[in-house]
Amino acid sequence: MTDINSLGPQLAALEIRFRQRLDEELATLAQLAERFNEGPETLRELRDRLHKLAGSAGTFGYAALGARCRTLEEQAQSELDNSTANPEVLAALASATSQLHTLLQRSDAQSTSPQPLDPLSSLDNEHRHIGLLIEDRTLGKQMGQTLDSFGYQVSLFRTADEVRTSGQLDALIIDTSPPGSRLLQEPVFQQPPGQLPPLLIISSQDTFSSRLQAVRAGAIGFFTKPVDLPLLERRLERGFSNQQGGPFRVLIVDDDAELIDRYQLVLSNAGMLVDSVADPNNLLEKMHSFIPEVVLMDLNMPEYSGPELAQVIRLDDDWLRVPIVYLSAETNADRQMSALLKAGDDFITKPISDSALLTTVYARAQRARMVSDALARDSLTGLLKHADIKEQLEVEVERARRCKTPVSVVMIDIDHFKNVNDNYGHACGDNVIRALSNMLRQRLRKIDRLGRYGGEEFVAVLPGCSSEDAYQLLENIRVAFNALQFSADGQQFNCSFSAGISACEADSWADEELLERADRALYRAKQDGRNRLCLDAADSGDAS
Repeated sequence: MTDINSLGPQLAALEIRFRQRLDEELATLAQLAERFNEGPETLRELRDRLHKLAGSAGTFGYAALGARCRTLEEQAQSELDNSTANPEVLAALASATSQLHTLLQRSDAQSTSPQPLDPLSSLDNEHRHIGLLIEDRTLGKQMGQTLDSFGYQVSLFRTADEVRTSGQLDALIIDTSPPGSRLLQEPVFQQPPGQLPPLLIISSQDTFSSRLQAVRAGAIGFFTKPVDLPLLERRLERGFSNQQGGPFRVLIVDDDAELIDRYQLVLSNAGMLVDSVADPNNLLEKMHSFIPEVVLMDLNMPEYSGPELAQVIRLDDDWLRVPIVYLSAETNADRQMSALLKAGDDFITKPISDSALLTTVYARAQRARMVSDALARDSLTGLLKHADIKEQLEVEVERARRCKTPVSVVMIDIDHFKNVNDNYGHACGDNVIRALSNMLRQRLRKIDRLGRYGGEEFVAVLPGCSSEDAYQLLENIRVAFNALQFSADGQQFNCSFSAGISACEADSWADEELLERADRALYRAKQDGRNRLCLDAADSGDAS
């Protein structure tokens, strides 16, 4: 991410480049205006240049110039639409165009510096401090043990004052069940709403008024007793989800070099990965190599229109989920609607302030990632589905071959899971599956890939991880999962899992073999008594 203190000087350098280009552009417009009577081609070129300048001038602070160019562009378009051009109108258009240089006074108020987004957090869960404001000591202890097993640091509080004096908390869970509780009547924290940590509410009453009260207090989760602890942990993890994952990927398609540079600088400064395409002939190649999450598309480019290029993108099913946002000086509502109906998702009229650009792109990228994740993930666990985890395996194996780094694959299966369903019910079995999936997601690294392979079976893909490292990592998770307590109808019970591990630490194995070898190692772990890990024989020399 670019240092926020250096953003101003870099933007200033871009504005100097634009100002130099502006002198040349206005001189060209004046020459075209003198030749307007040569035919429609000259008028059409004049219109196109006015359109481009109408969009870029305001972005760089020349608001009056941009507005005037838009007005003249509309006049030029009107004359092009008429079967017979009006010489008087053309003469007035030429005169006004030649006077554009008088509007070169820059308005700094038009260029709004972007507010920096909160940087993506790199905190692991063991560094996240969760506060429990719970009077029921039994419930508090049980929740503390569960969250501790998932890798969080937990503190138990009895009063709101204790919370206020506790220091920094990354999340807070409040039990509002005791009769007469007024914990939500006044704010527990003093920070502004946008800076509050995630808040989860526990209540003994599931009513509209209690849920509304929780929402007004800023809660992101509401749970009734008895509390589904794995589900609560999953909601807590979702509260941190905006700080997880890689940076958003944005592709800019525009023929204006200065605008591309400005957009790229503003978005990169906010932590996004940005690439650009000036020649539409390279668009599809860039889509496949960069894999954007948002495309910013200029509506009008030489020889191409934005809707045409957007439809070319939409011909590939792989890009149907990627939002396309048009950036253009076009103000005609009918043309905007036509562009959106063909292939676009949003329309932003130039000039756009840096802050508005950043907010729009961030919102679109965040929403696109949420939708993409939802479609690719299992509804019970939130993990990748069978086909998607296999696809991720192929990607990581190919990357390992290319970079000559190791990659490990782990197949995990919950022991005696049928007995859990038979003895405690399928709802309880679902809780066990969710608990293991949550623990795996929390304990594994952010770069690891994790999926539900089917039923009670999971697959983890660990890039850059040798078989020995994978064994140690999963052994720690196995011990922690053994310590989790589950309850059903007043009965307490524990569960375990078995796992098989294979690794590619040379260039000799295909991804299908990795999965098959991990499956064979899992079978050996089951045969040897369950609740254990086994390395594939090729990795361990028959060690387990």
